[in-house]
Order: sequence, then C-alpha cells, then structure tokens
Amino acid sequence: MTLTTTPADLEVRAIAMGRQVLDIEATAVQALSRRLDGSFGSAVKLILESRGRVIVSGIGKSGHVARKLAATLASTGTPAYFVHAAEAVHGDLGMIAREDVLIVISNSGENAELMTIVPLVKRQGGKLIAITGNESSSLAQEADIHLDARVDQEACSLNLAPTASTTAALALGDALAVALLDARGFGAEDFARSHPGGALGRKLLTHVSDVMKTDVPTVSPADLVPAALAVMTRGGLGMVAVLDGKSRVTGIFTDGDLRRAMEQRGDLRAIAVGDVMGGRPRTIAARRLAVEAVEMMDAHQINQLLVVDDSGALCGALNMHDLFRAKVI
Repeated sequence: MTLTTTPADLEVRAIAMGRQVLDIEATAVQALSRRLDGSFGSAVKLILESRGRVIVSGIGKSGHVARKLAATLASTGTPAYFVHAAEAVHGDLGMIAREDVLIVISNSGENAELMTIVPLVKRQGGKLIAITGNESSSLAQEADIHLDARVDQEACSLNLAPTASTTAALALGDALAVALLDARGFGAEDFARSHPGGALGRKLLTHVSDVMKTDVPTVSPADLVPAALAVMTRGGLGMVAVLDGKSRVTGIFTDGDLRRAMEQRGDLRAIAVGDVMGGRPRTIAARRLAVEAVEMMDAHQINQLLVVDDSGALCGALNMHDLFRAKVI
C-alpha cells in the first residue's frame, strides 16, 4: 500500500478518523443504556442466587472481552473464571458444574464452538446468560437470559472489524459486574483484599502497627534537656517521647522544640524537659490504618506521630519516612 498524502494531511485525517471511531463507540454504549431492561436485573439475580461460580466464555475478540469480564467479576466479589470455548470441547468442560452460571459472549450468536458446549452445560443443569448482538441467534434462543449488545455499525470503516461491538459487550459486562458488586455490598476494603499488591491494597490493608517503630527513645518530664538531647541523638528519630510514671505520653521533645528553647532561654543545661517540651502531642492507635496517619500528619502539618494504646501508654512511633518506605504515600 502506497501513501499518497502528505504528513500534514495524514495527521488531520488520523485525528478525524479517531474522533469518528470514538463517536461511533460512544453512541453504541449510550444505546445500550437506553435498551437495558428486566433481563439485566434477572441476570444479576440469577448470579446472586447461584451456589456455584460464574464461567465466562467466548472466541476471538469476544474471547478477550470474556477473559476481562471474568477478571473483573473475580476482583469485585463474584467468583469467576474464563474458559476458552475451543479448549472446553477438548476437556475443559469438566471444569463447569451444575451449580455454575455460564456467560457466553458472541456478537453473531452463532459461534460453532460455543454452540457445541452450550447444550452440554444445560443438560447437566447449568444456567446460561448470553451476551450477543442478535436476539434471534441460536445462542440467544438457547439462553436462560439474553442480554442485547447489538450495535448499528462497527467503528471500522469497512464495518467488519469487531470494534463497536466489542466495546458494547465490554461495557455491558462492566455494568453487570458493578451491579453485582453493589448488590453484594462489596466495599473498598473488600476490593483491597482482592488487590493486596496494588496502591489501594497498601492503603486499606496497612495498619499503623505494620510500619511503626517500637524502639522509641523516652525521657521523663523531670529529666534535664542535655540528658534528653543525648537520648534523642542515640534514638535517631529527631525526637523523644516524654512519659509519666505509668509510661503514658505526656509530651514530645523534638529538634524543633530544642531550637525554639535555645532561642528563648539560651542556656538549657539546668532546664527540665517538661518545661520546654511540646505538650499534648498528636497520637494515634496502632490498630488505625496507616493512611489515617498520613491524613493526620497533613492536617496538622507534622512529620511524626506517637502511637499509644487505649490507656495512653506508648506503643511506638512513626514518621513520614516510614510511610514512604511502606508505599502508603
């Protein structure tokens, strides 16, 4: 193929073509929304009431959509997995049990491999949800529930390559997964447990106790500033926790407190820490989420927090560096 247009003309045409594709696919998805009916609610109800799993299957581009739908369902509270239709007829059909719900995706609704496995699944009691672009197709007729994913045209200029049709099937699958998520009361913490390696997992599964330091330098209010400074230096945290006789936090003495005290009082050798410490320090419980510690530090413009138990006794400490290392921030 020989290009006869200039680079500038090519860029203009490419942008126009891109916009055309996006407009066609957006129109296809909007049409889905208007056509959504009781069949969609019935599909959600069927899956919720199932005692088995959801198996999603397809061939070609629809197979890629099916694989994505299975992954989305599994990560949002609906046990699901993908079975390739061609592999199913060569042994993988044994993975499907009578309590399961089979979702098949096919734009034409006439795929031979899918039509081979559907009667076998139904014969053993499995339920079938078909997502097709043809409500009169063989798959639609065999289905317990048919979800209409038809499009007026593909975004391909030849009206051949699966484009708008796969986008419509993908969007309809997402709608099904999110409706199920909502019906199950699946929340952010549930999502995090399904994604422990991701940023959300770290934020919602990491607690203060997971990242805090437990070897915290401490002094009493009566200790002199030079002694507290020596303890602070050995501790390497830029602060010391000030505790009463029952190990409860009464204050904190930081590098900043030291500088301010020197500016105001000069010679600190005979000054007790209790006279220059920061009183009523911000504290947090070990059971709280690390992300809550970040929010507290941001709100009060501080870089460290003391960790205490329910009685106010010191458990540990953490600073922004600890939270950065844990990738909570």
